[in-house]
Amino acid sequence: MPRYRLLIEYDGAPFCGWQVQNNAPSVQGALEDAVKAISGEAARVHGAGRTDAGVHALGQVAHVDIIRPFVPGRLRDGLNAYLRPHPIGVLSADIVADDFESRFSATKRHYVYRIVNRRANLAIDLGHVWRVARPLDTDAMHEAAQRLVGHHDFTTFRHTECQAKSPLRTLDQLDVIRDGEAINIVTSARAFLHSQVRSMVGSLVWVGHGRWSPDDLAAALAAKTRSACGPVAPPDGLYLVKVDY
Repeated sequence: MPRYRLLIEYDGAPFCGWQVQNNAPSVQGALEDAVKAISGEAARVHGAGRTDAGVHALGQVAHVDIIRPFVPGRLRDGLNAYLRPHPIGVLSADIVADDFESRFSATKRHYVYRIVNRRANLAIDLGHVWRVARPLDTDAMHEAAQRLVGHHDFTTFRHTECQAKSPLRTLDQLDVIRDGEAINIVTSARAFLHSQVRSMVGSLVWVGHGRWSPDDLAAALAAKTRSACGPVAPPDGLYLVKVDY
């Protein structure tokens, strides 16, 4: 049975997240409906990152096993035809080895969180960035972010319902980059905990507002308790950018 790797982008706003849930539209569910429509098969589509409700993707990777053989380009085009009008695009489809796993074969995941730091309302980017009206000190945010890089117990920055067996993770990158009113928070790791990125971003915004110092962020990490976390950033600004294998 051929195994296909799919490269996917999507606007997460209309969905309950990646994972199929009862009585709510999901990205995974829409893709599986499209696979069934084109192949007649009820096949599970496995994603590299189980993004939360409202979180977007520019480079989500998934794999699916389909009995019926397809030329990869035709599979891509057929899926896109059946995905309309969902805001999901299959960018490419490739045949891969049977042991390829979109989630477990991944060596690194890259995310970016987008903030617009201005008082004016959003128009074009509404629903796709977090507008923060008060000025942010991005130098302080970047300095604080480096306290989180490395191998740590990230209990403080993990959702209370996170199902990961261990809170230990190695954060390879967490950079805060300003370009005018646009602020990008770029982060990479082999794997992240549930809501880890949004939790870190919300706490960094407290640093940017002067409510916390970089030492306060380090103390929150060391506390290893969810109650020490700052606010959780909204999902609007979070994007899964790329997955490495």
